[in-house]
Amino acid sequence: MLTINTSDYQTWGAIAKVLHNILYSYPNMPLLTQFKRDELASQWPELELSTGEQSGKALLSSYLTQWQDDESQLIELQLDYGQLFFGPGDPKAALWGSVYTSEGQLLNEASTQNLISFYNTHGIELSLTRNEPVDHLGLILLVLQYLFDELALNPNDTHKVRVCTLLLQQHILPWVGRCLALAELHAKTDFYRGISMLAQVYFAHLGTKFDVIPQPVKLYR
Repeated sequence: MLTINTSDYQTWGAIAKVLHNILYSYPNMPLLTQFKRDELASQWPELELSTGEQSGKALLSSYLTQWQDDESQLIELQLDYGQLFFGPGDPKAALWGSVYTSEGQLLNEASTQNLISFYNTHGIELSLTRNEPVDHLGLILLVLQYLFDELALNPNDTHKVRVCTLLLQQHILPWVGRCLALAELHAKTDFYRGISMLAQVYFAHLGTKFDVIPQPVKLYR
């Protein structure tokens, strides 16, 4: 594993928080207004200096620059979130891991139960505000934020480093790249296309930094 310092964990935790807020729920006016005010695109950390990262930031910047707190803009963005991640119908880039790892492409399949067991083994508890399978990417990002925030306080916590490594290897990286590639492909707004590209860079970066080879898993999407 490459050397990781407190600053790395702080950066990764901050990105996980932003991605959680974007992917877990439908977009709302205050969130987008805050992103514009904070100049999210220009402040986004440079992880890889890759073409994908630069393109993602450019798309995000373009979208937020023209954001005007307009109801029609918000509806367009909400429709894009729905068709990508929620429905109605079969979402183009479903955010639940078991949709990719189970032959039936259903919720709460074996990989979901494996993640529940993993969390129980390592004392990770989720306080859910809605009935949601725990392998929703938005919830997984919340767990990553917690782990990275804890490691920022104590970078030498080898147990939490091990938990991060196993979480990435067994429960995230086997399917998340496919999910985000589908989101990039089917997004109708620059906002979600840009975020999908930046999220792909983020998870690839984590895989490199934690020296993770993803567990081989057959994907059904």
